[in-house]
Amino acid sequence: MLKLTYTESSFYLECLTLSLEEWVAQRVILALRVGQSLCIEPSTASFLLPVDLPGVEVLKAEVKRDDGEIIALSACDAEYMEVTLRGSWLLDSSKDAVGVFFTTMSDRAEFFLHKLWQESQACASVMSE
Repeated sequence: MLKLTYTESSFYLECLTLSLEEWVAQRVILALRVGQSLCIEPSTASFLLPVDLPGVEVLKAEVKRDDGEIIALSACDAEYMEVTLRGSWLLDSSKDAVGVFFTTMSDRAEFFLHKLWQESQACASVMSE
């Protein structure tokens, strides 16, 4: 399962070993125990990856082969491509801009996408120094 945690200024991508059902059940139980309301709705989430990352072509092939209904790749410009995922948003209330997006796809695609995202973050931090 992939989990994207969005905040006001950034986001973080995690690859979790829990099943989607287990993770949602844990979040619902936590919300019940602390008296928090939850909103879960189907949606999409997008982020950018540099097109020159090693492995981007493998990701494109993986998407075509297995996960085309869950993940879409599109060119933004000469330097970046947009990764769009279909899944669900979990928010404290439907008006919040801060929340958690989650989706599931083949284990191989999840692992590979997570690895590419980590590499893009490492490249971005080197460039900002």
